[in-house]
Amino acid sequence: MMRARITGVGAYAPKRILSNADLEKMVETSDEWIVQRSGIHERRIADESEATSDLAVRAAQQAIERANLVPEDIEFIAVGTTTPDMIFPSVGNIVQHRLGCRRAGSVDLLAACAGSIYSLSVGPNSSRPEVPARPLHRRRDALAHYRLHRPGTCVLLADAAGAAVLEPSEDERGIIDFDLYSDGQYWELLYMPGGGSRHPATKETVEARMHYAKMRGNEVFKVAVRLFVDCAERILSRNGFTSADVDLFVPHQANLRIIEAAAKRVALPMERVFVNVDRYGNTGAASVYVALEEAVAAGRLKRGDLVLVVAFGGGFSWGAALIRW
Repeated sequence: MMRARITGVGAYAPKRILSNADLEKMVETSDEWIVQRSGIHERRIADESEATSDLAVRAAQQAIERANLVPEDIEFIAVGTTTPDMIFPSVGNIVQHRLGCRRAGSVDLLAACAGSIYSLSVGPNSSRPEVPARPLHRRRDALAHYRLHRPGTCVLLADAAGAAVLEPSEDERGIIDFDLYSDGQYWELLYMPGGGSRHPATKETVEARMHYAKMRGNEVFKVAVRLFVDCAERILSRNGFTSADVDLFVPHQANLRIIEAAAKRVALPMERVFVNVDRYGNTGAASVYVALEEAVAAGRLKRGDLVLVVAFGGGFSWGAALIRW
């Protein structure tokens, strides 16, 4: 059976580091409070000249090079983002042009932080025969620009980009399965009310701070852990595996407490869980691929490893992917 295999991963994080000590000077918080509740010590923040597409291009270039391809080889681009440069053209259009992928189709997917899993699923499930030859999947979130002055979210959110190149594989390696879900009943737990068609940007919406994320942290924690566990157990069981078969668990880097609670309930020891939220914060739809890139660079992934990837995002949307590396 033909599978889509990740042949190149890339990541890019802005140079500016915002530490907890820096945040103490900006909002009413403390290093101890942040670390206890999130496990985050520092995060990367884009400067005023960097938009979503700027970071996405850097990550995509690295992924394409590592796959030993050139931009002209890319046939389709799927971008999972919460923060596009603008409503249109899409980030995919902008990055396609800047990369020089002359014959590539492109699309942006809005699934909040779950955009990582959703955009990855576009290639293998497209209408092209079997598996598209060389799709490029990018996720980028310029989250921090929007929330630096809200204590409840600014300690969590940060900026980065990640990318993955998929190619067909005729052996056992590649994406085994996806498990995708959504449930709009939870929308009020994590959302941004301003900027869309219901509340277009106006002087009044800006003054009412409607363009900042609204989050009920305790409720999000409870629901997120359950969603992590449910889809992880379901995708493993459906494919005849247990947690004992998983070589590396790469979760959305939302919060260390969520990751630890989910891993415990799935019976995965932390030594088989990849964590970098302490250094990058929650980079939204990019976090899974920034983590994958670091895992590859650190030698944490080898050929034949079974990799479980899980992500959730506001709305809520969530999902899992099972990959034979």
